[in-house]
Parts: sequence; structure tokens; C-alpha cells
Amino acid sequence: MQPGSRDFLPQIPNSGLEVLMSVSLSPVLHRYRHILGLWQPDIGPYGGLLNVVVDGLFIIGWMYLPPHDPHVDDPMRFKPLFRIHLMERKCATVECMYGHKGPHNGHIQIVKKDEFSTKCNQTDHHRMSGGRQEEFRTWLREEWGRTLEDIFHEHMQELILMKFIYTSQYDNCLTYRRIYLPPSSPQDLIQPGLFKGTYGSHGLEIVMLSFHGKKAKGTKITGDPNIPAGQQTVEIDLAHPLQLPDIETLRDFSELSRMVLEVQEQVRREEQEREQRQEEQEHSQQAASQPASPLGGEGAEGEETAAGAEGTTQDKAPASQPFVLPTGVISRNEDYPRTCRVCFYGTGLIAGHGFTSPERTPGVFVLFDDDRFGFIWLELKSFSLYSRIKVSFQNAQAPSQEAFDEMLKNIQFLAT
Repeated sequence: MQPGSRDFLPQIPNSGLEVLMSVSLSPVLHRYRHILGLWQPDIGPYGGLLNVVVDGLFIIGWMYLPPHDPHVDDPMRFKPLFRIHLMERKCATVECMYGHKGPHNGHIQIVKKDEFSTKCNQTDHHRMSGGRQEEFRTWLREEWGRTLEDIFHEHMQELILMKFIYTSQYDNCLTYRRIYLPPSSPQDLIQPGLFKGTYGSHGLEIVMLSFHGKKAKGTKITGDPNIPAGQQTVEIDLAHPLQLPDIETLRDFSELSRMVLEVQEQVRREEQEREQRQEEQEHSQQAASQPASPLGGEGAEGEETAAGAEGTTQDKAPASQPFVLPTGVISRNEDYPRTCRVCFYGTGLIAGHGFTSPERTPGVFVLFDDDRFGFIWLELKSFSLYSRIKVSFQNAQAPSQEAFDEMLKNIQFLAT
């Protein structure tokens, strides 16, 4: 059953045209039109992805869930959290869809244009006859596709139990904030958008890939107690491509590490030189008591250098090259592609539990094709594989690049 399928909803009567016209003119739809689109729930570090759509005679909020770990190429899963009847003329009927006992009474409050909250008025419908133990086992089958006995790793068991306790306390009483899909341009390496990625014992998480000039960013839409939703999990430096060695040499982790650390040092030197030039330029401007010439300065030179670097990469990089993970690098999914298009230097964000002592560490961004990429976490000796979420979300495009950048800033601020 897909969001939008008629299997989930009552059939439209024979006088379909009249009904649809009344729906389009419904004051309920007019009142709730601002909640259509993509949203991120405030569930502590875990976040989420909610898509609110007009579906037949209802407005429905679908929560999208990654496939079961580690099957990153599988399609997304989804479940309804609430629905609003469109046929009401005066007072909207809002139903909570959480739990396994069918629709029941709920409430929606539009806090402001880009924020709304939901409340369940009958949380007893969320309870199961077998108590918390049955609720946990049911949640585990739905969330992870397995039983607790199937999970032998003690740390993973602790993480799973912690997530259940934390998320279930909300009882579908949540605050949602609007998120946008990233704008695209012809210069982008690939089409930006939403991806599913492997994150070790945390399972699969949703990441938004966006492009910002010489940088690309991966922002978590769902997260975990180490790196919460809203944080920038990876950053790719498109001005510093990496030329991989032959397959046998690539198997040697120390050789890959040497290459990446050399680029890291080069990036550090370039940043120092940029800062020094900027200081000198500011001093000269102050001394002259007038703005610098628009034809000079570091900005124009920096753009030319970056463009030259990217152009060289695209011209010289082969259509594909053999790829294998170095010996000792751990991957949740061994079924990763064995050829790639291009690699870039990047950094990945790591932290202790509770987002303690966060730091950006060096790594390798690996572009496999238009819909898949990977990231080698050098310090963790770990590999994450990402696969595009192939869902056409409506009412989700950012009105401008500035609006998208502001949204990214806001969700990262809330995460910290």
C-alpha cells in the first residue's frame, strides 16, 4: 500500500466531480494547507521524516522510515500518524492513527507557518494487552525487522532499547518543523536530495545531500544519541579530488590513510593562507580608507582556482574505476559497488554519547553512480553506504536558496 493508494481510504462516491469540487473548496483544506509538505518531528536526537499530503477525502501525515538494516537499496517504509477529514464544513475531525487499534480522537495545532503540533486524546489506544513487553517486541519487529534474540551485539541491544523507551514516551504528541528539499543546479555533482545511509549499530538513517559551491553537505534528518538529527554528518570538499591507486594498493589501509592525511594537511595550509590574505586585505583597506577594487582580492582568485580544480577532475577522471574497501574497514553492507566514478576528500562528524566532544575527522567521499555514494571514516575504520530515496515529495521545494540555507541553520541550531 503506497501513500496515496485507495486501499487505505474509502471509495469516492459516484458523484466524484461534485465531491472533489467540494473538497477543493473545503474550508478545512484551506485552514490546513500550510501543513502540506515535508516536516521533521522533534523527537530528541532521533528526528524523523513526515510527509503531509492531500489523499482522497483526507489530509494524511505519513511517517517515512528507512528499510531494515542493512538493506540500504530497499524502498522506504511508511505508516500513517494522523489524518484530517476534508468533508467537514465547520469543525475539522482530526484522528490519531498511531498504534494498532485503528483511528481515534486527535488534535492538531498550527503554532506558526512552519511549525505545528499533534496530540492524541486517547493514548489508551496505543497500549497493547501484553503490556510494555509486547509493545517493545512489536516495535522491534516493525523498526528493525527482527527479534531481540536475533541481535547478539550487547551495545546494539542497549541502543535499540534506549530508542524504544525514548520515542514511545511521546505517544504521537509531537512538534513538527518544516524542512525543504535542496535546490539543484546544473553544476551539481549529482542531483541533491534525500538518501538512506548505514550507521553501524544505529542502523539506517536519513541524510539530506546538498551542494554549496565548492562544498557538499550531508545533513541528518534522522539521527542517534551520538550525532543527532539536524547535524552535518559529512562535508565533501569538491575542490580536492582524490585519485585512487590500483586495487591491490587500495586494499592497504595505511596507503589510503597516508593519501588522505596529505590532503588534510594541504587543506589546512590553504585555509591558513586564505586567512592571512584576508587579514592583509582588511589592513590595506583600513589604511586606504576605501573599499578594495572589485577586480582584485582573494575571492575571485579562490573561485578561479576551485573551478579549475573541478574542471580538471571532470576532464581527467575515467567514467568508472575499480573500487574495493581497504582491509580492516568495517561495512554493514558488503554488497557495495565495485566500481566508482570519482572520490573527494571530506570530513565526517563523530562524537561520544550525548553528542559529547564532537569533532570533524578526515575521510573519503566515494561517488558510485547518480543514486549511490559512500564515505570511508578514516578514524573509525568504517564505511557508510548511501542510496537515494526515490519518492516524489510534493510541496517540498525550497522557495529560494536563502530559505533552504536558513532551514539548515535552524535545524542544526535546534540539534545542539
